[in-house]
Amino acid sequence: MNKTDKNRLTSFAITLLFFLSAWLPIPAFADEIDDVFQGFDAPKADASELSDVLGGFEDGSDEQFVEEIASSTPSPLYMSGSLGVAGAVNLASHRRPPGTNDRQGLAKLRGEADLTADLDLGGSWKARVAGACFYDVAYRLRDRDNYTTQTLDEYEDEAEFGEVWLQGSPLPGLDLKIGRQIVVWGKSDNIRVIDILNPMDQREPGMTDIEDLRLPVTMSRLDYSLGSWILTGIVVHEARFNKLPTYGSDYYSAVSPLPEEEKPNFALDNQELAMSVNGIFSGWETSFYAAHVFDDTAHVEMNADGGYKRVHARVTMFGAAVNHAQGNWIYKTEAALLTGLEFTALPDEEKTRLDILGGVEYSGFTDTTISLEAVNRHVFDFEACMHGAPDSADEDEFQWAFRISRDFFHERLETVLLAQIYDALGQGGSLERLEFAYDLNDNWETTVGVVLYQSGDKSSFSDLNDCNRLFFKLNYLF
Repeated sequence: MNKTDKNRLTSFAITLLFFLSAWLPIPAFADEIDDVFQGFDAPKADASELSDVLGGFEDGSDEQFVEEIASSTPSPLYMSGSLGVAGAVNLASHRRPPGTNDRQGLAKLRGEADLTADLDLGGSWKARVAGACFYDVAYRLRDRDNYTTQTLDEYEDEAEFGEVWLQGSPLPGLDLKIGRQIVVWGKSDNIRVIDILNPMDQREPGMTDIEDLRLPVTMSRLDYSLGSWILTGIVVHEARFNKLPTYGSDYYSAVSPLPEEEKPNFALDNQELAMSVNGIFSGWETSFYAAHVFDDTAHVEMNADGGYKRVHARVTMFGAAVNHAQGNWIYKTEAALLTGLEFTALPDEEKTRLDILGGVEYSGFTDTTISLEAVNRHVFDFEACMHGAPDSADEDEFQWAFRISRDFFHERLETVLLAQIYDALGQGGSLERLEFAYDLNDNWETTVGVVLYQSGDKSSFSDLNDCNRLFFKLNYLF
């Protein structure tokens, strides 16, 4: 084992030990808290005693009370959302791009807001409209002239709609959902294999879980229930792709911007098609998938004027996933075969890739969940030229993820340790996130944590070892 591998293992081991050191003393402390509250376990008063105490409150009429209850019908409109502040501090010195000011210190100080309106339209029909926005004052505090135009466009401010849909049942057993929505495919929680319908916000890799990174896409969806099976058909109308780190941001190490991205226009030929069959049985869940969609990963082609552009090829995916629950254990497996993949080094050629994932989750410890997932992505008929930039492909790409989470104080404090590793010992790159989220009360919650990166052979990890961050959030929920 070389020095680099040892450093990667040491970083992960220190993070794990720090997590466990915070975890292990808590049960004893929790027992002390239980002792304090033992006095509240006194026997309850019987019904006759309660009647005597409440006798003075029986002056009002029962009919009036019933009328008041009947008149207080719930509103068809339900509003929810949050207001908050999110910040981050870069721990190490680095410059993006080279020659600019040092990025160590304040990296983010963002005011955030989101709002969701759910409307009950009667019967089985309902609708949702959601949106979010943010403004990051850190760029003004550190002088906007020190940042590239691309960085300011993507990271300084944003306002956009989230989920916007209409849902209902036009026929018994048939559900219809139209609009911008999120559809989660597959069983994995930390690695994507079959989950290809929604793009991801990857502008700050490792800072947030996958479930919070999916971007809604405009689609029409039909679900038909047939016994233990659900048949789903989907037409995706909006061609939307991953949000990537931009030139000049902390997570973009290249010395020049990416070529312009070519996005398909809204047209009948550009509709994406998908279908799935999902069966739920005693202890088992089995699903089959098929999709004809645009590849989220673009390749580079030459323009007619001699310049370059990023193009998204049309790919076909066939996949399957199985979950099996047995006691405190859940076993997961996924497989996806993708055809039509294109690479910059091989114009007008298509390749096929097979992704196979296996995972296990254990929840036998009190308020604790431990999971381990691993995937291997194999490209058939691999050629050596695909290994170089900008494709940076491997014949076999191995990735694994380890996650442990535990709740304390009646689920008011959630602790999470997540590690994402490429190659067996992180030769391709790796990251670890240690996070503590605490509910101050029913409306306020706060989060603090640290993300550590280790550089590797994978292009997206080529120069991330100086991007370690401390981060915090404070949210008001309503």
